[in-house]
Amino acid sequence: MFGFDQDMIFRIPALLIALTVHEYAHARAAVWLGDPTPRFEGRLTLNPIAHLDPIGLIMLWLFKFGWAKPVNINPGNFKNWRKGMIIVSFAGPGSNIIMAFISAIMIAVIGQMGLLTGWLAAILKLTYSYNIILAIFNLIPIPPLDGSKILSSLLPSRIAYQYDSLGQYGPFILMGLVYIGVIGAITYPLQLILSYIINQIVMVIV
Repeated sequence: MFGFDQDMIFRIPALLIALTVHEYAHARAAVWLGDPTPRFEGRLTLNPIAHLDPIGLIMLWLFKFGWAKPVNINPGNFKNWRKGMIIVSFAGPGSNIIMAFISAIMIAVIGQMGLLTGWLAAILKLTYSYNIILAIFNLIPIPPLDGSKILSSLLPSRIAYQYDSLGQYGPFILMGLVYIGVIGAITYPLQLILSYIINQIVMVIV
């Protein structure tokens, strides 16, 4: 849990960047694959207002557990709906990994220039952390997270239907697992691994 501390104000821009990029990536991937729904609903934009759920943002700001406004898509518009769903679902977490990588490069470069101080350092480091967290968290195969949509697209139709029917209970299961610490126990090591990989690549580049 986050609680209140001196970095509270810096979390806002970091969250806006991470959430907006995540949802925009879903929208962009869907449109690229032939589904105009996100464009019609005004989601093909980097304007944070189009993607934010106020309550979800506050929850994520305070407790590291929250949500943005889901991007509606119509898989029937994809040439191959299974492949399309996998690509669109992974686009969100994938974009967060890219943003974490970009943030890490900026931290390294600006740090070498001796300018990584104050509010800039706080925002960049939080942007890096939030993108790592969102990337891993959203790949958990529990509805309505992106990982569940990827898994469902890989399963045989009959099993996928039964799996998807659990979606109505997914948010409650997820919140329960977060509360008792199971999600954190699973995701934290994966966050460390992803962070290590990104930092090793950045060290080679920078």
